[in-house]
Amino acid sequence: KNYRNTSKVSTTPRRPYEKERLDREMRLLGEYGLKCKREIWRVQLTLAKIRAVARTLLTLPEKDPKRLFDGAALLRRLMRLGLLNEGENKLDYVLGLSVEKFLDRRLQTRVFQAGLAKSIHHAR
Repeated sequence: KNYRNTSKVSTTPRRPYEKERLDREMRLLGEYGLKCKREIWRVQLTLAKIRAVARTLLTLPEKDPKRLFDGAALLRRLMRLGLLNEGENKLDYVLGLSVEKFLDRRLQTRVFQAGLAKSIHHAR
């Protein structure tokens, strides 16, 4: 028996048949060679959680110890993931992150961009 507490990794969209969203997701699927839309939803949830933390930290005063400590930790983590550059060392840049930035960091995308695969699907 598994006693581990697990949480959902992705959330389905609130409106299942919104045309703009469906088109945007289909374009991302083709562009990044994803298997299913759940892969997009997983990245969107991760991004939403990161941006929510950044928003709550931005509401705190500039010299608040929690903002300084947690903000530095968040920025360090995002730099280690390669989502932010060295110059983008502010919480405002975290709010500017997009799903595309996350998808660009996937191994599949990197392999295709390096020319090691003939197509993005071949890189899978």
